[in-house]
Amino acid sequence: MYPVTSVKAFEETEAVGTMKAEKRGLSLKREVGLIGAVSFIAGTMIGSGIFMSPQFVLSTVGSPGASLVVWACCGLIAMLGGLCYAELGTVIPESGANYIYILRTAGKVVAFVFVFTYIMVMKPATATGISLSLAEYVVAPFYDGCSPPQLVVKCVAAGSIILLAIINCVSVRLATRVQVFSLVVKVLALAVIVLGGVVMLFQGNTQNFDNSFEGSKLSINSIGIAFYQGLWSYDGWSTLNNLTEEVKHPEVNLPRAIIIAISLVTGLYLLVNVSYLTVMTPRELMTSSAVAVTWGNKVLGSWGWVMSVAAALSAFGSLNGTFFSGGRVCFVAAREGHMPDILAMAHVHRLTPSPALIFTAVVSLVVLIPGDFQSIVNFFSFTAWFFYAITLSGLLYLKIRKPELPRPYKVPIILPVLVLLAAIFLVLAPIVDDPQIEYLYVTLFMFSGAIIYVPFIHYKIFPHLLTKLTVFLQLFLEVAPADKNL
Repeated sequence: MYPVTSVKAFEETEAVGTMKAEKRGLSLKREVGLIGAVSFIAGTMIGSGIFMSPQFVLSTVGSPGASLVVWACCGLIAMLGGLCYAELGTVIPESGANYIYILRTAGKVVAFVFVFTYIMVMKPATATGISLSLAEYVVAPFYDGCSPPQLVVKCVAAGSIILLAIINCVSVRLATRVQVFSLVVKVLALAVIVLGGVVMLFQGNTQNFDNSFEGSKLSINSIGIAFYQGLWSYDGWSTLNNLTEEVKHPEVNLPRAIIIAISLVTGLYLLVNVSYLTVMTPRELMTSSAVAVTWGNKVLGSWGWVMSVAAALSAFGSLNGTFFSGGRVCFVAAREGHMPDILAMAHVHRLTPSPALIFTAVVSLVVLIPGDFQSIVNFFSFTAWFFYAITLSGLLYLKIRKPELPRPYKVPIILPVLVLLAAIFLVLAPIVDDPQIEYLYVTLFMFSGAIIYVPFIHYKIFPHLLTKLTVFLQLFLEVAPADKNL
């Protein structure tokens, strides 16, 4: 499949005695245990969202009570979706999550449409949104009382993307340690917020919960947008499925990690939102540009800057998890022939998919240039849930048409049906009640992948040019073809 320099050539030119290579290629190592798996899910989920989205959820649904219901329902959807993906991950034990599941159930064209949209829009949009929120919190202490310049924010965001791309290229173990450390920091920060809220509640600050459902907005569009903002904070519940081949004993650790991580995150999110609403009035919350900093200034006083640091570290860990999983999807797509061969290679020393990670970073930096946080969240969520619906339809297909497949873990058929219905609602709600031309543009871009597939993937136009470029990049980056970790 690869008309490029072999691993043997590298062995002849460099001393790579410690490299774990077979005659047919390299294998990614199973280094992610249960703690690492929980850290990647929870660490990716707990990021910028809980520090940025609460004000948008509240302003969209109009009342504290309705916003808490939205947060709880988002956690339920994430949990049910995660359990469905746990079954998919054990029936199809390959890395790549949505991409590999769509490929095995809906076929090559639909899988390419997904991976084209994922690599060019969804994952860069996620990285951009998280890096922008990270940058906002990093520079906030230096611009007290005023908004920081967008150029400064975007430069800091770009620096964070580059730094984490380097970390993930250097070592899987180092990236895992960053994830575990950042998870500990962010859980401690959220615990401080929860404890501060509990103290305020015991002091009798319950006035913001009086008539808590008064003023609720119950239109289809407002509910859909509120779920978009809430589910952005839960995004990452399917992260572990992107690296199934690197998880130790995935048939056991995959469902366990999903249940532990999503339960932890849902409980924290609900308690944090109660704390926000205890300390701040609904109007203060809706008008805050950095809700955790506002909370910190009101509760911690001169130590309020600590929350800015904690929020930045939280976003840093989430961005790290996004890079780790996103690079694996690009890697798997290239391995299946849907992306250039170079992206399916791993570094001969470090055994990391460095070309895929570098590519993901470059595209993210391009998307960062015109990036806007709220628009990114809405359009990302619309696109993501469109493909979640296709993936869950594939699970139903496997349950009905392929019941003989081995299933170390399985869920009742009602669960994928419920999540599929939720996904359909989330896709249709914003465009039925309040259609916007931007959603049409996003839809057209998604389906343009089918047009690109025919000449460039099916008929492989310009193969000689790609071969020469692949050989050059392979030698320059010191990478070689990698096999599935069976």
